[in-house]
Amino acid sequence: MKKVFSLMLVLISIFGLAACQPKEEELEEVSLTVWASELDQTLMQTMIESFKEAYKDEAIFTITLGAVSEATAKDQVLTDIEAAADVFAFADDQINELYVAGALQEVQENTAAIIAANGGAEAGAIKAATKNGKLYAYPMTADNGYFLFYDKSVYTENDVKTLDGILAKAQSDGSKFTMQINNGWYLYSFFAGAGLQLTYNGTVNSANWNNATGVKVTESIIRIASHPGYINLNDAGFVSGIKDGSVSAGVNGVWNATEAQNKWGANYAATKLPTYTLDGQQVQMSSFAGYKLMGVNALTLQPYWAMKLAEWFTNEDNQILRFQERGLGPSNVNAANSTEVKASPAISALAQQGAFATVQNVGGNYWSPTETFGNMIVNAELTLQGNIQDALDIMVQGIVAQPIG
Repeated sequence: MKKVFSLMLVLISIFGLAACQPKEEELEEVSLTVWASELDQTLMQTMIESFKEAYKDEAIFTITLGAVSEATAKDQVLTDIEAAADVFAFADDQINELYVAGALQEVQENTAAIIAANGGAEAGAIKAATKNGKLYAYPMTADNGYFLFYDKSVYTENDVKTLDGILAKAQSDGSKFTMQINNGWYLYSFFAGAGLQLTYNGTVNSANWNNATGVKVTESIIRIASHPGYINLNDAGFVSGIKDGSVSAGVNGVWNATEAQNKWGANYAATKLPTYTLDGQQVQMSSFAGYKLMGVNALTLQPYWAMKLAEWFTNEDNQILRFQERGLGPSNVNAANSTEVKASPAISALAQQGAFATVQNVGGNYWSPTETFGNMIVNAELTLQGNIQDALDIMVQGIVAQPIG
């Protein structure tokens, strides 16, 4: 009987102690979906794993990564905002339509620190991510621009100062210079370099590209496109051309810097865009300056954690990692000022071109008319003997048209 009584006391003591112990707090279960560039899948997964590790004591995460191009993210999101990713990467020219559609969650966590880390309220990256005085996206890169890549075994520094010099050397070398003329992003270089205007007021574009100067610009582009040293290639074609040796110079961006460096090795070089011949004079080519941003879906069911994740993807450490793995230029001031970033030929070239670049701010009606116009040139449907004025008028009418809906 004593043994039984003693056992009961032991059990009561054990259960009593257990009852006094603080109950382990149950972790929140968080499910998020992320969309990022096809080229960044491995890198983004690394960042996701480090995020989960950093916050493992606060939540149990299920984070699904999908491949959606930054160039088409807006179209994917606006197809069905509710079904779109909680966090997604996009090019800054898409922010207007995303904002108007109510697809972006305002940045409400650590806002002041994020603004300061990316250069302050007047910095280009912050301006690109701001609508009506409020931050609606997280700056991720400050390198969404373009410049000239070239092989130093083919070209001298003097050769690459002018497009005439580049084309002549490419022809004599039996290789090609490439720049995608049937893409409004690059076509802009010629018209803006000549001082012509393209603006966007948040609703419609305005452009004066169809004046007398625009005719002269078009004549110059036609001559370039018909030169034996030129080839029109898209992004994938640019990379293939470098790899097979057919392309010795080209206009492109930092996302392909690694490909050029791997192929050309010690002969890899980059610099600002060249001048081109316009009505007998040398004119400096302009460019768009742009940024890549990370947005949070306004309809996310997990706004706190979605914002945390977007901030994680774009913090100083991960911007440096993005540079190391992909050669992409940081918007974060500390990351951009690191020794290894400053030593990059591509980032240096982008900085040189920055003096001749303008922030990309155009409405959606810009892209299709400029692509059509460029196609007419590269397909030799528009020639020096053709009606250039009519073609320019049609392009500009499309650019400035009132958006449908």
